[in-house]
Amino acid sequence: MDIFSLDKEYIANTYGRLNVAFKSGKGSVLTDFDGKEYIDLGSGIAVTSFGIADDVWVDAVVKQLNSVQHVSNYYYTEPQAKLAQLLCEKTGMKKVFFGNSGAEANECAIKVARKYGNSVMGIEAPVIITLKNSFHGRTVTTLTATGQDVFHKDFGPFTPGFVYAEANNKDELVKLTEENTCCAVMMELIQGEGGVMALDPDYVKFVRELCDKNNMLLLIDEVQTGNGRTGELYAFMNYGIQPDVFTTAKGLGGGLPIGACVLGEKVQDVLKAGDHGSTFGGNPVCAAGAVSIIERLDNELLESVKSKSEYIISQLQNADGVESISGLGLMLGIKTKKDAKVILKECLEKGVLVLTAKDKVRLVPALNIPMQELKKAVEILKEVIAE
Repeated sequence: MDIFSLDKEYIANTYGRLNVAFKSGKGSVLTDFDGKEYIDLGSGIAVTSFGIADDVWVDAVVKQLNSVQHVSNYYYTEPQAKLAQLLCEKTGMKKVFFGNSGAEANECAIKVARKYGNSVMGIEAPVIITLKNSFHGRTVTTLTATGQDVFHKDFGPFTPGFVYAEANNKDELVKLTEENTCCAVMMELIQGEGGVMALDPDYVKFVRELCDKNNMLLLIDEVQTGNGRTGELYAFMNYGIQPDVFTTAKGLGGGLPIGACVLGEKVQDVLKAGDHGSTFGGNPVCAAGAVSIIERLDNELLESVKSKSEYIISQLQNADGVESISGLGLMLGIKTKKDAKVILKECLEKGVLVLTAKDKVRLVPALNIPMQELKKAVEILKEVIAE
């Protein structure tokens, strides 16, 4: 089978694919059809939290497959209920809506905020503030929420009800709340697609206080930052704040599609029967896989994420060709003198998979990547950056 030719002929040309097809893998190593091995520092864009074909995850998924693979959300399923309990008990939140992706989770958060603005705040046309340089998804509404013009080209008209603030600019945020009928602020604490840029802690606390002062909601997009990625279970825990709503996906399912919109006390009862729904959301197989992920994100694992992050930074921060490093935990952006896309391709040739974010090399390896493989991959990355 000529996978490359079939792909070009039959799959929509929406991805700038790299010239490799993977046949198998285990942990943080993927193998192509020629038998060449690659150390994976991208984990499917922060998805395969415990690597490829993780035994615990596979067992949970297969067990559920052999039980019930799907029933509609008119009925109860054990994995969905258990996963919701874990998410709430570990975060102090109250309710969960399950979808299939980060974009769907963010759509739900937006609907919650709008209904809150209408029914609680009495705002006829509620406005949500998002941040410039943000990324919240590729549906028309989450694309509108995304504060980057490059993603808006050719897809208008857009959903009304969004305005954009400069990240870390308190005065601009206050001005927007004064000029608009705002119901919420929605933001990523680390702007992943925006260049792996972490927000200032002082600014994040200010946003929380401003939302409280104006009876607005604080929505935190944890689609990429969540599920242990930053060295805490969710990124907001690094900042000492509690959101009214947070969303998550990617690493939650460990490789299967699932998203969650997690609701705090203020909005736990905003959605009523019929207000929202999903055919596949909280699918029992996906939920069983997610349970196996969340149950293992304990303090020992999170501490290892922090120590691996420190290792990567210590090796790269003064390395030849490196200009700066941003991010938290195992979500890092490396600003390099060489073009990041060139580095990505050269790393691929040498058997290391990395990602890019704007003009940076992005690293989001599996949370449990073995140190031996991490060290080998970092050495190769250093060589490529310096060449």
